[in-house]
Amino acid sequence: MANPVRPDQGRPCRFCGAPLSLTMADLGHMPFANDFLPDNPAAIAAERRHPLHARVCEGCWLAQLDHDAPADAIFVHDYAYLSSYSDSWVAHAKAYAEAMTARFGLGPHSLVMEAASNDGYLLQHFSAAGVPVLGVEPAGHAAGLAVARGVPTRVCFFNAGTAARLSGEGLSADLIAANNVLAHVPDITDFVAGFPVMLAPQGVATFEFPHLLRQLQGLQFDTIYHEHYSYLSLAAVERIFAASGLRVFDVEALPTHGGSLRVFACREGAAHAETRAVAAARAEEAAFGIETAAPYRAFSDRVRRFTDAARKTLIAMRDRGDRLAAYGAAAKGVTFLNQLGLGADVFMAVADRNPGKQGRLMPGAHVPIIAPEALAGLRPDLVLILPWNLRAEIAATLAPLRAAGARFAVADANHPDGVATL
Repeated sequence: MANPVRPDQGRPCRFCGAPLSLTMADLGHMPFANDFLPDNPAAIAAERRHPLHARVCEGCWLAQLDHDAPADAIFVHDYAYLSSYSDSWVAHAKAYAEAMTARFGLGPHSLVMEAASNDGYLLQHFSAAGVPVLGVEPAGHAAGLAVARGVPTRVCFFNAGTAARLSGEGLSADLIAANNVLAHVPDITDFVAGFPVMLAPQGVATFEFPHLLRQLQGLQFDTIYHEHYSYLSLAAVERIFAASGLRVFDVEALPTHGGSLRVFACREGAAHAETRAVAAARAEEAAFGIETAAPYRAFSDRVRRFTDAARKTLIAMRDRGDRLAAYGAAAKGVTFLNQLGLGADVFMAVADRNPGKQGRLMPGAHVPIIAPEALAGLRPDLVLILPWNLRAEIAATLAPLRAAGARFAVADANHPDGVATL
């Protein structure tokens, strides 16, 4: 039985139940990253903030938030994130569909599922190739957009109970995709337990998630927000999977989200042979010390130093008369602005392609969100690209602003000023 947890520690480990005491990053209290506010005083006055403290379990080495925001409060009601607004992410999904179809011989006889299928950004590519699909998505708005694309979608959370119901209907998946959702589930054991239930005997589940190793190396503190309950290493994921009868047999390193892993898993008794890539990924994590306290203590210290440097740089730009705007009302941008304590006194606006965010305010920072085409009228001297992982795509779309004299920049942990001009 786990030791008692002190009140200041929040919840125990979401996987093994041990108390959490090792801090990875304490970002204080912040609003939910996708709770974009109507631009009125009543909404601002009613805004709530919640603890955002990432700790690491020294029993199973799962990095995680030590307080849980209710998942239905984040993902169901007015959930603003839609995958299809990133052209590069849709292209990534198309490439995945083509690669998986070829590797596993998928066709009209197969079934491909996706857990947290959002607006059908991925399954649409399988469907177009004649492969039957089924999405599982808790956000009704996103699910409705998927259905309009011709992607059958069940509106619910994926977990062991959902898998049992779908299996009871005679459904069995040859491939289940779980892209950037493993970190988003408060009960990670219940979520993972659904996969062996839904998989065909030789079926494959793929999981993509930002790699904790790259997050620590790159000081990616802005990927910490309430939707991300866990921060995942291969070592922790393998431990969690094994508890539900899943076995990792292949791993791919991806450039997405600042450095991600794509993990291939199957039932414990399936015939898929383990590749050399798995041992190589394990060895890299071990060499870094992913299951020791030192990297997490160093990360916490580096976050504090970076925050001070970047805040001073951006305020100095404003004070010398630069007109500052930002691009990308993404969750990482919300964490960044709130951690630095910067708002509408520094940034004129944040531009974003998603019409559902336009006309609202950034959570916590209360910077107005505008359409990208409205940026030119503000005549910014500098545009800070908040989703730094999409810097090339965004900079290309903003080429006319650069031609008009605007500079582009991103947060950069390796730059002494905390901000690097592109």
